[in-house]
Amino acid sequence: MLDGFARSITYLRISITDRCNYRCRYCMPDGGIEKCAHEDICSLEGLRDMAAAAVRCGVKKIRVTGGKPLVRRGAVDFCHMLSEIPGVEELCVTTNGSLLKEFAQPLRDAGVTHLNISLDTLNEERFRAITRLGTLQDTLDGIEAAERAGFAKIKLNCVLLGGVNDDEIADFVDLTREHPWQVRFIERMPMGCGKDFGTYLPSQAVLDRCPELEAVSHDGVAACYRLPDAKGTVGLIAPMSHAFCAECSRIRITADGKLKPCLHSDAEITLRGLSGEELEQAIRRGILMKPERHHMDETGVTETHRGMFAIGG
Repeated sequence: MLDGFARSITYLRISITDRCNYRCRYCMPDGGIEKCAHEDICSLEGLRDMAAAAVRCGVKKIRVTGGKPLVRRGAVDFCHMLSEIPGVEELCVTTNGSLLKEFAQPLRDAGVTHLNISLDTLNEERFRAITRLGTLQDTLDGIEAAERAGFAKIKLNCVLLGGVNDDEIADFVDLTREHPWQVRFIERMPMGCGKDFGTYLPSQAVLDRCPELEAVSHDGVAACYRLPDAKGTVGLIAPMSHAFCAECSRIRITADGKLKPCLHSDAEITLRGLSGEELEQAIRRGILMKPERHHMDETGVTETHRGMFAIGG
């Protein structure tokens, strides 16, 4: 389906929980968050029905997010439900990797085709400082488990945090020499705690520090580069310095059953409680509500009241 600006909407990001086993400083406040009550979170069957309705509206790719989705009981079964929806061509999961040692193979068996793994540092002490609760080795073990399970297209997501992890840019790029991964550097967005942790660093900083990178292609919203003879690639995602709104193909559904046409807009449509044609029509209305662009590059702030943990990263 086309939105009001003739963009084809084919990508759904669906959150199944606002909870996470980490407390990353750019995502959650020191005191934690006020979690959604259990009764306010949609059932997995209800979220599956919303996803199926979105597929009938033209969605072909679904990404399961959180919080961190694997902390919700039944996450693997939910992925299997999604994989059985006719018309789903790609099924992806975003995770911090800490639980993949247990869940990588079950996710693969459930029909998940792609994994994105959040990893903002390769230094154990810094990892603990950023995540507050996590250990680097758990994530590294999770990446290995994902490879053993047969995930061929692993993407590592690294948020660029000036003064925090920018001294590791070259180390992350070097990972692609021997591993067929895509290491993705993502500009920090002024959302929630993100605006107060580290300084904003444009994606151009990666190219400035690694001038040997050669442009190769685009992968969705990521501009891709490669080191000579490297097995993997480097992706740059620049929502601030090079907004990709004109090519945006995505909508989001939150764990409490709200359709968000745009990550940075406060506009939402309630889907919970709807079914059949009524549900599908609500999704179509949401797609037509999608704004032309965000204005973070002009205002320096997002318009949404939700943190990323409550939307789905």
